[in-house]
Amino acid sequence: MSAETTLLGIAEKPGDEQALRDALEKQADSLRAVGVAPQIVVSGGEPVPQIVDQTTKTKYDLVVIGARRTGSTGPYWRSEKTYEVIKSISPPVLVAIGEWAQLKRFLVCTGGKEFIGEAVQLTGRLAGAVGASVTLVHVMAEPPAIYADLVRMEEDVERLLESKSELGRNLRSQKQDLEKMGVPAEVRVRHGIVVDQVFAEVREKSYDLIVTGSSQARGLLRHYIMGDLARSILNHANCPVLVARAGKTRRVRSVLNIFARRAS
Repeated sequence: MSAETTLLGIAEKPGDEQALRDALEKQADSLRAVGVAPQIVVSGGEPVPQIVDQTTKTKYDLVVIGARRTGSTGPYWRSEKTYEVIKSISPPVLVAIGEWAQLKRFLVCTGGKEFIGEAVQLTGRLAGAVGASVTLVHVMAEPPAIYADLVRMEEDVERLLESKSELGRNLRSQKQDLEKMGVPAEVRVRHGIVVDQVFAEVREKSYDLIVTGSSQARGLLRHYIMGDLARSILNHANCPVLVARAGKTRRVRSVLNIFARRAS
């Protein structure tokens, strides 16, 4: 069963709307060829408010956006709009980075806590749909040398998963949840600086998708907090990144977004 899909085009200049609609029609034809009948929505104005409005009016389970690189220094390497969209809307956001013919190996950055459970569930559904496997990666701080025995015990994944520790219980539960969904799953534990170890793992195993989390800010303002890990992963990734939420998912419904700019 295919997902209900919306192709959302936003023309920042009024004269771009027709060209944008034509481009969306061509992309819609590509989706129709694989059995997906997308709805096309074209609006005008600033992209972020328009995306917020669209995802507020219609409850999507996944939003897909592109992300061009604008730099390689400082805290933000992607377009500013990429980070604003992720922080401003409720659905999980899949940031399309690079060109990938298939998605077969997913990496989930798990802190070993229960709050990542919803992200694991969403990842499992996506993995099941495309026949992918999932690796749960947990990174611990590097302890002093005198705790070498503790490191060896933590790196013995089977022993960790059989333990009664909070970390062991949560990782075991996440792995079992994926397996119940028919998704091959494994757990890997690494030590060191989190971002460094995440990308060391990516280089070693050649993952097609990285999953990281975001939490909702407290207070009256409805926005999400992008932590240093999620931002750093977005900055450095050469493959798609899924920024997951804590909310429950419903039937799969997605929105693909295209920004239109007139060439100067």
